Amino acid sequence: MTMPTKLFTSGRVRKAEYDPASRQLDLHWDNKSVLAYKHVPEEVFRRLCSAPNPATYWEDRIAEEYPKGRPMNPGTRSGGKDLGDLFGKEDE
Repeated sequence: MTMPTKLFTSGRVRKAEYDPASRQLDLHWDNKSVLAYKHVPEEVFRRLCSAPNPATYWEDRIAEEYPKGRPMNPGTRSGGKDLGDLFGKEDE
């Protein structure tokens, strides 16, 4: 199952990913950071996607309202690289 994703072409927020199963929202910023929020209703994600300024919507409706979480790692969801792959394991 693919997660809803919204790409933004301008502004500080570059991408929003939402997992309806866990209700987690990951926001990817123009400085390459990722902020994750838990227990976010799907309606909040929809409103963020249609907001004229997603960063302002984030400040007003998300930043202080929902607990922060750990960003989702696409690699671990689909059998991608683990830490051993990244840092080398048994290279001999």
